Amino acid sequence: MREIPVTQPERLAYANPTLGFGVPATSDPHHFVVAIPRGNAAPVLIREHLGMGSETAREQVIDRVLLERHRWTAIRAEVGRAFNARLKEHDLATGTWKIGDTPVDRLLGKELCVLAWAIERLDPEKIGSAVRNWLALRPEERWWLFGMTAMTVGGIGDADRGWRVALRYALGDTAQSELFKPRRLPEKTGPGGQTTLPLFDD
Repeated sequence: MREIPVTQPERLAYANPTLGFGVPATSDPHHFVVAIPRGNAAPVLIREHLGMGSETAREQVIDRVLLERHRWTAIRAEVGRAFNARLKEHDLATGTWKIGDTPVDRLLGKELCVLAWAIERLDPEKIGSAVRNWLALRPEERWWLFGMTAMTVGGIGDADRGWRVALRYALGDTAQSELFKPRRLPEKTGPGGQTTLPLFDD
């Protein structure tokens, strides 16, 4: 009698129900929304929805950045791949960008804002380099950059101020090979012939 192979059961459900890119399917969570209009020319708006964490209705939604359509088109695929890889690691459903509003998890939204702020006024030929530099950052580093920027210049009209300009130069005007090149500190031989770091040299 021929043995019938047993197949693995298909996944019936993800770890948690989500919307868009990882937004919990709960009542009014803190999240971001990427609003993509119809057509190929209208700009893309990224908003932060503070949800139940906001103190007043007036503070509930913050417009973070408005990207020209060609700039959004230049980053959308790489960002989507990076976000979906992270969602899969946590056994969550993947997302896709769609016309209209796409909800994005609050931490992923912060990371998206960092990249969007970096490229909003960047020379188009440098956007690819900015994306690669952004991908090379750890999530925690992106969260920190968002926090520092959002505190002072996180609004839609703050493109040419403070940390927004710093992000543009840090991610867009520095070649990836130079930004993340390992640097060897000069060594110094101390007493007994032991190698020491030059921490206190003039």
